[in-house]
Amino acid sequence: MPGDALTWLTYAGLGAVVGFLSGLLGIGGGAVIVPTLGLVFVAFGFAPAHVMHLALGTSLAAIVVATASGAREHHAHGAVRLDIVRGVAPGVVAAGLAAGAVARVAPVAFLKYFFLAFMLYVTAHILFGRPPATSRPMPGRPGLFGVGALIGGFSGLAGVGGAMISVPFMTMWGVPFRSAIGTSAAIGSVVAVSGTAGYVAAGLTEPSLPDWTLGYVYLPALLGISLTSALTAPVGARLAHRLPVGHLKKAFAIFLLALAVKLIASL
Repeated sequence: MPGDALTWLTYAGLGAVVGFLSGLLGIGGGAVIVPTLGLVFVAFGFAPAHVMHLALGTSLAAIVVATASGAREHHAHGAVRLDIVRGVAPGVVAAGLAAGAVARVAPVAFLKYFFLAFMLYVTAHILFGRPPATSRPMPGRPGLFGVGALIGGFSGLAGVGGAMISVPFMTMWGVPFRSAIGTSAAIGSVVAVSGTAGYVAAGLTEPSLPDWTLGYVYLPALLGISLTSALTAPVGARLAHRLPVGHLKKAFAIFLLALAVKLIASL
């Protein structure tokens, strides 16, 4: 493993910030990890052709534990609709596994601008999103598979858990917001696991990746982020009840969009 103290401090610090902000603002960790980790990889001299792949794959791997623990907590409070999770999971898995293969053959420009477009959507949703005025009936099994494929594919290519996609679907179906959040955490766990597997498999035969990678997952960053984010997320969650989170969330969404633009320009 890399022995440079600055390297470890950088990844551990990133994890601490990601965990805190995710707990405080409810913005998925992947939306924070991808642009910041991408900029760190650029600063550390990683080949531009691999920066986006490694940032996306490592982000998905880093949120596996967080999404799984969040889903378990929500399930303990009866806030996970398992029927919805079972309905969308096959589509999520299929598209999540395929995301890594698509990322490998896609031009870097596609990955860059796809992520930028996703961050534009996230920012607009946070700034202007409103609950649907009327609810629609939940689709049948084929429809749920299609929704799952949409969530898994888009989330896999953006390196996120997909709450910004799955929650609007569920509120549109009349699922109460509390249950929509809990169910999206369970869906995000499926997204993270299947997406990680896809990026690992896609990068295993890539000969020019840096040392200490497992496919498109950079292990030192994964370890540093995972350890510290697990410690700081509860701190952010506790502060969420004392601070004006609504205004902070909007400001931070704009900051994340600026980070995404900076990453695109750096590549």
